[in-house]
Amino acid sequence: MQMQQVHYFLALCEELNFTRAGRRCGVSQPTLTNAIIALEQELGGALFDRKPTIALTRLGRVVRPYLDEIARNADHAREVARTLTPRPDGYRSTRQAADKFERPSN
Repeated sequence: MQMQQVHYFLALCEELNFTRAGRRCGVSQPTLTNAIIALEQELGGALFDRKPTIALTRLGRVVRPYLDEIARNADHAREVARTLTPRPDGYRSTRQAADKFERPSN
């Protein structure tokens, strides 16, 4: 299972539309569809009913909280890593760079 598949799955859960979910994730609809199909194959069943409207299957409803937790934990791990990883010389975060500029007064 790839994190990208998890993010695509969660976007599709919210959008319930392959085209909109793909747009939201910055990928084409076929790319998103292929990733969802691969995830379904790995999990052993359909995650979505693909009828005129898209809906989560029972499997999709059951695994959604677990995949949501995986995504949250991955985000948290990245945040922790950023705070613990030394920056190369000369590297500044966006926030550090932005702080160097004066804000216009109104």
